[in-house]
Amino acid sequence: MKPIRTLAEALRAGVVVLDGGLSNQLEAQGCDLSDALWSARLLADGPEQIEAAHAAYVRAGARVLITSSYQATFEGFARRGLGREAAAGLLGRSVELARAAAERVGEEVWVAASVGPYGAMLADGSEYRGRYGLSVRELEAFHRPRIEALAAAEPDVLALETVPDADEAEALLRAAAGAGTPVWLSYTIEGGRTRAGQDLAEAFAVAAGNDQVVAVGVNCCDPAGVADAVELAAAVTGGPVVAYPNSGERWDARARDWRGDLAFDPAGAGAWAAAGARLVGGCCRVGPDTITAVAAALSGDRPR
Repeated sequence: MKPIRTLAEALRAGVVVLDGGLSNQLEAQGCDLSDALWSARLLADGPEQIEAAHAAYVRAGARVLITSSYQATFEGFARRGLGREAAAGLLGRSVELARAAAERVGEEVWVAASVGPYGAMLADGSEYRGRYGLSVRELEAFHRPRIEALAAAEPDVLALETVPDADEAEALLRAAAGAGTPVWLSYTIEGGRTRAGQDLAEAFAVAAGNDQVVAVGVNCCDPAGVADAVELAAAVTGGPVVAYPNSGERWDARARDWRGDLAFDPAGAGAWAAAGARLVGGCCRVGPDTITAVAAALSGDRPR
């Protein structure tokens, strides 16, 4: 059963808590994610594990669940011998699993279908660089079939997330334009710019005035830069902002491991909300216990 309110309506009423990193919760459950498909492999091989991971975040206080489709693409599944019909079925399953976990509680829980960047399909860390040598039109053509398959499963919103490049953001918004599903657009950033090095205000402006977009912001980035990015996104777009950084560690694509120190402080979520964030949670390496702490930190926040 879908929530009575739309996510956009909920954001007008207050701050909504997102979940955390799906991959780290799956690993905590004993799943092996060393495959190039990452968590998407479990759509075929262990769907019960994905539903259990979603349920852990619902119990932790999350009211938006992001699906396991970040690295799920027709191209990636084709390399495993799956045809387009089977691949579309697995993309739809990602939404169904999140919805099933959401229905275990009596409160509203929204499902966000994850649409990762082109670099996620490459599985070489290039989502943290962007600039793949493809045109906006080529990127649009890549993203459209997956977006259509996910939208057909009727999520509450499409999460266009971990976008490293304003050109890819434009392509994603074009690809989603005919899907009939609201979207949020979230960049991964470094040093106050997109990972591709573009001015962040200009990147946020790509979504300004787009009625399909319910929120714009940042994810899978160092928590230290989030408050400034949120304030800028709110100023540029005039709408709700989404913020869900990672733990502060950095992904080493060659070693396929995280490096560095933890820097995610749940108490900082209050500052993000004060700056204009209305969707707040965590990304990679942020688990259910931390989301519980984020929910507690936000419990008194209301829109300004």
